[in-house]
Amino acid sequence: MIATCICGSVEIEAVGTPIASVVCYCKDCQEGARNIEALPGAPAVLDAAGGSAYLVYRKDRVSCSKGATLMQPLKIRPTSTTNRVIAACCNSAMLLNFDDSKHWIDIYRDRVRGTAPPTQMHMCTRFKRSVQGAPPDIPGYAGYPFRFLAQLLKARLAMSLERARLASRRSQ
Repeated sequence: MIATCICGSVEIEAVGTPIASVVCYCKDCQEGARNIEALPGAPAVLDAAGGSAYLVYRKDRVSCSKGATLMQPLKIRPTSTTNRVIAACCNSAMLLNFDDSKHWIDIYRDRVRGTAPPTQMHMCTRFKRSVQGAPPDIPGYAGYPFRFLAQLLKARLAMSLERARLASRRSQ
């Protein structure tokens, strides 16, 4: 999967299937997106109901293949561990990463070239601006659903097993 900024100066590669494809309506995602959208020439981030669409990938499967020096982290609070990363060349929202031990990265779905996997769930819907127009076939959850947390845990376990296998091979 390739994601690019709107001017093409930054490119992100993600390998394999995403952990999940979600739209998040939490207050932080809305505030972070509004901050990005307020930047000069920035493309829209939020959908009509106030959601940000992401493809969630394991951290070890994402890399910046072009324009890494143009990637600029933004925080909504100085103490936040979440970085909303933009391409400084055109103020495109590219991804969310974390300063703490979280093992995943959220890539903004609108940056994906080609067809992105379909949305699997809407999270934190209690913060949605509107409930109209929500696709009935996509589940919505008021908070962070167990299903999503289970997918994150499964990805964490898979990463740990992969690392253990690689370490075992190196030691032989």
